[in-house]
Amino acid sequence: LAMPNAAGVCARAVRQRVSLCPQCGLPAAHPSLPCGRCLQKPPPWQRLVSVSDYTPPLSLLVHQLKFTRRSEIAAALARLLLQEVLMARRSTGLQLPDRIVSVPLWSRRHWRRGFNQSDLLCQPLAHWLGCAWDSQTITRVRATATQHHLSASLRKRNLKNAFRLELPVQGLHMVIVDDVVTTGSTVAEIAQLLLRNGAATVQVWCLCRTL
Repeated sequence: LAMPNAAGVCARAVRQRVSLCPQCGLPAAHPSLPCGRCLQKPPPWQRLVSVSDYTPPLSLLVHQLKFTRRSEIAAALARLLLQEVLMARRSTGLQLPDRIVSVPLWSRRHWRRGFNQSDLLCQPLAHWLGCAWDSQTITRVRATATQHHLSASLRKRNLKNAFRLELPVQGLHMVIVDDVVTTGSTVAEIAQLLLRNGAATVQVWCLCRTL
């Protein structure tokens, strides 16, 4: 998709397919009530906001963001996410954050890529919302294996103690921003870290939620 019209094209093409649980972001009977999964075993965050599932056209733009660092793509995608957040605030009274944090990359991967795509989303979001953002709030202290083909227990073990909190979050309403949430294991580990250190609430905002 050509820029700068990608945001407009995407906004017209992307529509949430089914009712989604406001907590886990997976298909649910009612968009304003927690699903049965969350009632039985809630995730460690309170809300999840996504723009779409991982399908074109959004998935193509996310791929470009991850591998090209085109600033116009980052700004367009951040605006799409902002629109979704503001709609959720109008419809459900979504809590806006005191601070947003990006999902950190392992230092070697960050060095090879040259940037963290989640940072590219956080910077404009923080500016538009008037909240704090620091790319060093959370750091990844060791490399982890790719999550996709691991079982739930192995995913948890893979991520255990992979992140470290560098700045205080006591009493703050926090939001974790990522491009894609697939299993939710990574953002769950970060959410638990924030809550253990006194965060008041934790939300997850992402471009794509794999259904």
